[in-house]
Amino acid sequence: MSTSTLHPAQRVLLGPGPSPVPARVLEALAKPTLGHLDPQYLEIMDRTSAMLRTVFCTENRLTLPISGTGSAGMEACVVNLVEPGDTMLVVVAGVFGGRMAEVARRAGATVHTIDVAWGETASAEQIQAALEAHPDTKLVGLVHAETSTGAHQPLVEISQVVHQANALLLVDAVTSLGGIELRVDDWQIDACYSGTQKCLSCPPGLSPVTFSPAAEAKIADRATPVQSWYLDLSLIQSYWGGPRSYHHTAPINMTYALHEALAIVLEEGLDARIARHARNHRALRAGTEALGLRYIPERSLTTLNALTVHEGVDDARVRARLLGDWGIEIGAGLGPFAGKAWRIGLMGEGSSRRSVDLVLGALETLLAEQGAPVERGAALAAAAASYDREPAEQGTA
Repeated sequence: MSTSTLHPAQRVLLGPGPSPVPARVLEALAKPTLGHLDPQYLEIMDRTSAMLRTVFCTENRLTLPISGTGSAGMEACVVNLVEPGDTMLVVVAGVFGGRMAEVARRAGATVHTIDVAWGETASAEQIQAALEAHPDTKLVGLVHAETSTGAHQPLVEISQVVHQANALLLVDAVTSLGGIELRVDDWQIDACYSGTQKCLSCPPGLSPVTFSPAAEAKIADRATPVQSWYLDLSLIQSYWGGPRSYHHTAPINMTYALHEALAIVLEEGLDARIARHARNHRALRAGTEALGLRYIPERSLTTLNALTVHEGVDDARVRARLLGDWGIEIGAGLGPFAGKAWRIGLMGEGSSRRSVDLVLGALETLLAEQGAPVERGAALAAAAASYDREPAEQGTA
């Protein structure tokens, strides 16, 4: 008789992450565990790195998954590229820009922030002015997809300004990789990190990172040791790139899961996957606006939708009912948006018409129960009209 007491409920994960995980990926987790230097595992590592290069749209040699969640990827990028006393500029437009700045301070950097209102994005002109004010800046960091606000930060013009100032560009792509266009080489991004649990639809536990040749040179030319031994890329790259030398015991089965998740991304096709996220976002937007909900950011992500809560509606009660009655998880507002916003994720496996229709129908019922001015049936009709205008390609969700 089994004595297991582990019986997690089935949830529809439509919050800011994690996203739903396909059965294929869960099955990969259950494959036989190999040793971390087993020749078969080393081949899987190589294939995983190659697939990550395709998804990051880069030829960077130093492209691999850090053993840890997206925050570990953030810390790995910062501590490898920053030495004590280096000047770093960080755009702070939400929780994760603030976290990047704090990691840099702890690494000994002199940090200057470009503070942007939550829900807004930074302009190339703001970055240029900050670089002129701090001409010794070595590294500029910003968040491509700010999960706390749903804002989509443009990068191309900012990258040009950063490189004209002879600085390196660090980008947080935790909520964009595999769901929104991200072209590391074309946009001259020097270091970029993400997480497995968002648009890649893999369980949390690994953080894909990639470093340009210029970033690699910065790591190689350091005058001081990297603050973190565990995250020191000069050591980790020997394990991932060869000659193979032991650094730490990698999470073997999580690498299997990421390998399978990346295979699913590439089978769908990166462009098709990005288009699917955009199509489902537009349908959700049409439906939520028909419910009287307003998007917070002017430039919204297609993967994470941040919406204002109706005046008089109990935010926590709606989320609790969604979870308890429908098994749907959505996210609460953070910081100044606490109690005032919902964050609905349509990421990876969760970006589908089924998800859109399910959450719209449930929200309509719950808003009507709380007396919000909603027209019954309007949300689903608006979403259906959006899909009718741009039908999905055959075989896509």
